[in-house]
Amino acid sequence: MSRDEQLKNRWEKVVEILSNQFADGEVLDLDAIIYLIGVQELGKFKQAFKKDEKVNLMHIAICRLLEPYGYYEFDFFDKDGWPHYKVKEQLPPLKAGEQTILMKDAIVNYFLEKEVIE
Repeated sequence: MSRDEQLKNRWEKVVEILSNQFADGEVLDLDAIIYLIGVQELGKFKQAFKKDEKVNLMHIAICRLLEPYGYYEFDFFDKDGWPHYKVKEQLPPLKAGEQTILMKDAIVNYFLEKEVIE
C-alpha cells in the first residue's frame, strides 16, 4: 500500500471515529477535528468557549500537531492552564493542498500516538 493510500485510509478512520463520537455521525471537517484536538490538549472538556478562545484552541492544536515535525516546541502552561508553544522553525510556504496533506498527516500521527487508530 502506498503512503498516500495509507494516509487516506487512516484519515478516513479518524474522521469516522470522531464523527461518530462527537457529531452524531455527521462528517467532521479538518477544522472541527483540529478544534477537538485543541480541547483535548487543553483538557477542559465541559467548558464553553468564546470565539477568540476557539481560535486559540485551534492554535494550540496546530502547535501540538506540528511539534513532532520540528516547527514548534512546548514552552509552558500559563496560570489558567493554557499551553504555550514557541516557534522553532518557520513553516515553509505551502500551497493549500499541501497544507491540508501536512495537517491530515499530523492528525493521523497524533491519533496513532494516542493509540486511537492503528
